Amino acid sequence: MKFSGLLARRQESLPGVIGTARVDRRQGDLLRRVRAGDIAVLDQADLDRRTAEALVAAEVVGVVNAAPSISGRYPNLGPEVLLSAGVELIDGVGAQTVRRIKDGARIRLNEGVVYSGDEEVGRGTRQDADSIADQLIEAKAGMSAQLEAFSANTIEFLRKERTLILDGIGVPELSLSMEGRHALVLAPGYGHADDLRALRRYIREYRPVLIGVESGADTLRKSGYLPDVIVGDPEGVGTDTLKSGAEVVIPAHLDGHAPGLERIQDLGIGAVTFPATGNPEDLALLLADAQRASLIVTVGFQATLGEFLDRGRSGSNPSTFLTRLRLGSKVIDGAAVATLQRSRTPLSAVLLLATAALVVVTVALTVSGLGPAVVDVLDHSAKSVSAYFRGLFT
Repeated sequence: MKFSGLLARRQESLPGVIGTARVDRRQGDLLRRVRAGDIAVLDQADLDRRTAEALVAAEVVGVVNAAPSISGRYPNLGPEVLLSAGVELIDGVGAQTVRRIKDGARIRLNEGVVYSGDEEVGRGTRQDADSIADQLIEAKAGMSAQLEAFSANTIEFLRKERTLILDGIGVPELSLSMEGRHALVLAPGYGHADDLRALRRYIREYRPVLIGVESGADTLRKSGYLPDVIVGDPEGVGTDTLKSGAEVVIPAHLDGHAPGLERIQDLGIGAVTFPATGNPEDLALLLADAQRASLIVTVGFQATLGEFLDRGRSGSNPSTFLTRLRLGSKVIDGAAVATLQRSRTPLSAVLLLATAALVVVTVALTVSGLGPAVVDVLDHSAKSVSAYFRGLFT
């Protein structure tokens, strides 16, 4: 024990960044496990902004990537986000290095080399602001090829799903009526819980239909709301949330297989399936539109050009693009709604204005000499009203 303590102190005195390794090839599982002071070890080419922001929010001190964080296909912003937050980034260490790093071990990063104790377990390219800037410039040349591929995928998706996108055929019916109401669709994107908190006043005033996409439904419950509809694979939703009384819609493959349906059946909960190839977020939007919601507010969604080309959404890009195109102005981002709510006159300003008006009236009555007369009239009126109500009960 004494020797291990001395070894730990010696390691802490060495140059570089030191932290606990969190190793997981499944991105979602890794993001749920990392904590402050950890070093995330992953294998993801073209590190996307959403993943990078989640790692920064978890306060990791370093990232070791088996693959290039910028492959040159398009100018992804994940590495820039990490470096801006002061997170050490080592690229291209290879899959063998990832296998050699034990989950939970203390590792050190220094000048592109990964150490476990005194042993070098791998090395890669240490990225800095200049190297990332140079790679982003080169990656912009790959944008045209990605856009061409995106266009081809969009046409193929429209060929398969034209009746759904153009005519809404295949959207399941719900018992809950959304006609004429707002619908708020919460997806589990980065920062979605904070964005939801910013919409408390909007939810209180408009009482929209609350649609939770997968773990977004759990966020609704944790924030004090009950979801009206849950869309997505039930395996990613808590049992209490599934039993909260919401209508459950499970995306299904075109052959009819619906992942997670067995869990719903085991819990004894009713559900409907939605056969389509789009992602759950887009299916939730199509569902709200088919149920005639007058306005759809999205929280936790990303639909910028970078997101369309992002690795994490490559399978659903055409779905997202065409869904937004179909719904048009009916869809509005929750951040815009929160901004508009904040720009309205606050209650404190109204109270201040009312107080100022009362002061002006008081001063005017005092200066004019009518103050005592007005007080007498108000006192007489109050006594008359009091006597009237006493007479009703005697």
